[in-house]
Amino acid sequence: MNALTQYLSELDAIHGVSGDEERVANYMKEQIQPFVDESFEDALGNQFFVKKGIHPTFRIMLAAHMDEIGFVVSHIDEKGFVYFLPVGYHDSRMVINQILTIQTETGPVHGITGGKPAHVVTEEEAQRAIPMDRLHLDLGTASRAETLALGVQVGDYITFDREGRLLNGTKVYSGKSVDNRSGCAVLIEVMKRLADKEIAPTVYGVATVQEEVGLRGAGPAAFSIQPDISLAIDVIFAGGTPGMDERISPIELGAGPAIMMYDWTPSNGHGNNVPKKLTRTLIKAAEKNGIPYQREVVVNGGTDAWAMSLAGKGSLAGGISLPSRYIHSATGIVHMDDLEHAVQLILAFVEEALTDPQK
Repeated sequence: MNALTQYLSELDAIHGVSGDEERVANYMKEQIQPFVDESFEDALGNQFFVKKGIHPTFRIMLAAHMDEIGFVVSHIDEKGFVYFLPVGYHDSRMVINQILTIQTETGPVHGITGGKPAHVVTEEEAQRAIPMDRLHLDLGTASRAETLALGVQVGDYITFDREGRLLNGTKVYSGKSVDNRSGCAVLIEVMKRLADKEIAPTVYGVATVQEEVGLRGAGPAAFSIQPDISLAIDVIFAGGTPGMDERISPIELGAGPAIMMYDWTPSNGHGNNVPKKLTRTLIKAAEKNGIPYQREVVVNGGTDAWAMSLAGKGSLAGGISLPSRYIHSATGIVHMDDLEHAVQLILAFVEEALTDPQK
C-alpha cells in the first residue's frame, strides 16, 4: 500500500463530523508536524502547518477540510429510540436502513436507522424518500434509561459506519468520508514532499473545520494568515455513471485532478469565478510537467475557496478538485491516481511560484 492510500484508509476510518474534528486533527498533526517548520491551532480547531520559504511575506494557503457529513442526536424517546438532525447536506434517500455510529463521551455506540417495513407503507409513501425527521435510530435498547446507560446524550454526533477499501484490486477507493479525507491525504503528502525543498513562498497547509455546514473554518483561518494565493483541495462530483448527464458533470474519475475555473451555488451566493491569472498558472504547471488535469465548471459546488477569497484583504483563490462519485451519501469513491496527480500539480505550482502573481 502506497503512502497516499494508507493516509486515506486511516483518515477515512476516523469519525469526524463538523464540530467534532478533534480525532482527525490529531492524525493530521501526527503525520505533518515532523516535516514542517511550525504548527499551531486556532480557536475553531483549524490546524496550521507552515513550510517557510525564501520570501516570508509571500504566502500560499492550501486548505483541506477535515469534517464529514453526519448527524447529531436531538431526542431520545421513552422506548430508547434515538432521533437525529442532519449535520451538512444529505440526500434523505440514502439514510434509511444504514448502520450509524454515535460518538459518545465514553465510546462508540452502534445502531440502525429504521422506518416502516415495506409491507405496511402506503403507495404514496413508497414513491418518495422518507423524511429524515420520520426516521429513528434503533440501538437494540428497550427504554430511555438503557440508551442513556450506553452513554448516549443529546448533542452527540453520528457518522455512517462503513469500512473503506480499494475495490476489487483497482485504484478506486470507496469510503464513508472520501469527502474530504482524500483532500487531507493530498495535503499530508504535499507538506511531506515540500520538507526538503527550497521554495520562494511560505506555504501554510491548513486542515480546516466545519466546511460542510457553511465553509465556517477557512475564512477565519485565511483572515489569520492573510495569504496572497489560496487553493482549496476538495472533491468534485464526477460523471461517467448511468443517469449522469455529461453536460452537467463531464469530470471523469481517474483522468486527473480538476482545476477549478468557476463554481457557484445560487441559493447562497457561494462560489468562485477564479481569476485567469491563477488558472493559467496552474495549467502551465500541469502541462510543463506532463500532469493530467481537467477543467471544472460547476453549479452547486462551493468550497473553502469562497471563504478564503473574501477573508481580510482577500486573496487570489481557486481549487484543485478530486473527482468523486456518489458524494454526500453513505459512501463515495475516488481514484488514487487523481490524488497522486493532485499532489504533483500542487508541488509544481508551489515550486514554480517564484514571484507573487498579485504584484
